[in-house]
Amino acid sequence: MSWQPELDDLARRKELASGLGGPDKVARHRAAGKLTVRERVDGLVDAGSFRELGSIAGFPEYDEHGRLVAMTPANVVCGRANIDGRPVFVTGDDFTVRGGANDGGLRNKFTFAEATAANWRIPLVRLVDGTGGGGSVKHLETSGRTPLPEAVHFTDMVAALDEVPVVALGLGSVAGMGAARVCGSHYSLMVRGTSQLFAAGPPVVARTGQVLTKEELGGSAIHAKNGTIDDEAASEPEAFERARRFLSYLPSSVHEAAPRTPCDDPSDRAAPELLEIVPRDARKVYKMRNILGAVLDRDSFFEIGRAWGKSVITGLARLDGWPVAILASDPYHYGGAWTADACRKAVRMIDLAQTFQLPVVHLVDIPGFLIGKQAEESGVMRYGTQALAAVRRSTVPWCAVMVRKAFGMAALTQRNGSRSFMRYSWPSAQWGSLPIAGGVEAAYRAVIEAAPDPAAKRAEIETRLEALQSPLRSAEAFGIEEIIDPRQTRAHLCEFANLAAPLRAPGSGGTYRP
Repeated sequence: MSWQPELDDLARRKELASGLGGPDKVARHRAAGKLTVRERVDGLVDAGSFRELGSIAGFPEYDEHGRLVAMTPANVVCGRANIDGRPVFVTGDDFTVRGGANDGGLRNKFTFAEATAANWRIPLVRLVDGTGGGGSVKHLETSGRTPLPEAVHFTDMVAALDEVPVVALGLGSVAGMGAARVCGSHYSLMVRGTSQLFAAGPPVVARTGQVLTKEELGGSAIHAKNGTIDDEAASEPEAFERARRFLSYLPSSVHEAAPRTPCDDPSDRAAPELLEIVPRDARKVYKMRNILGAVLDRDSFFEIGRAWGKSVITGLARLDGWPVAILASDPYHYGGAWTADACRKAVRMIDLAQTFQLPVVHLVDIPGFLIGKQAEESGVMRYGTQALAAVRRSTVPWCAVMVRKAFGMAALTQRNGSRSFMRYSWPSAQWGSLPIAGGVEAAYRAVIEAAPDPAAKRAEIETRLEALQSPLRSAEAFGIEEIIDPRQTRAHLCEFANLAAPLRAPGSGGTYRP
């Protein structure tokens, strides 16, 4: 009268499913330097926390008596788990079954994963390897028809971005819908040497006359530099660690506020090195990342997208334990001028902060949008305008620190549309419609050309105007809220983070643009 026979049958089916695509394909997969899907899940989540759903979904074979003789599991593994004790939903592609293609899976597993994460308000992590829901021409013979592509899965995928944090790891050759699942996330990673990403792979591209290897067509070195993905990792374990760390800064969903973590770094810690870090010669560079390290909670800065849009530094960090989003210019690249890619990168970070209600700290040193023929060809003003719009539409608490330059239209990125806005200036700051050097040439050309010594006249005018450009003059007219000692910047930023924390408005993030 017991139900043990059915449980025995269930156990057998689970055992068959655990074999993935079979010993030969698993061995070939590992020989390529890749973990299996179940090893990946185990490496990502807290030990023993994974609760699989759809564990025996797949393609069974029965004999004439209706007895199960074999089974090929669906090439999607999914379920609930914990990361650092917090619930997440995980989906992983099994490349050993039909290379992760659609005809080796059950598409509703993908849609189930996206919807479940959103419905239960928990983050989603995608471990992508293969076409990840995309097609294969072999599907034509197995189905006997040609399917018309539909947007059902993509719709669920995009909808999840407005609800929960989504992390996507490209862990093999991903194409088509698999590539879209990597890119359509809040944070994306590829593994150097073993992961490639493309709209279509080398065999299809070869039909256009371009014969390329997978790495030449879509290696991580290409996509980390063009902004298709956010970062590349040296190994799968490193990718898992970065995914876990990214999630630690965010709430489980847009309906919550990001949690505070314990902090033993004093909020009033001074940074003596900041007194001299900005050179008096405005043509000389300095290391903005050293400033970030000095003012943020120790070792808390998690940089995102370092390999592209390099004149802007973006990432997540903590101040007195509170998660914040970071924007900062890097004068080592174009003097900190915002390029088209830098604008795109900044918009991505601003959207993330707005979606999950993270306060923004912006360390400003922007001489303007990049100028010149190449900059114009890149569409810098189109993307620059989009960056300005993203900043002004942002309503999260925002703190700007005027470190050095703020000129022209690009200087408008210092301030967002929030009423909860703070702004401080260092004595090294300078701002205006145009830098003095270029502005003098335009405004005083006739005077300079008529002088007996044009170079001396130009220097005389620049010296006179530079005195007027001092932030102290602006402070006298309350054109800047406060000028601070750079060494005390951390104390001001921690105060901002504590004041901003209760002003965060979960659920008001709006639409996220991948």
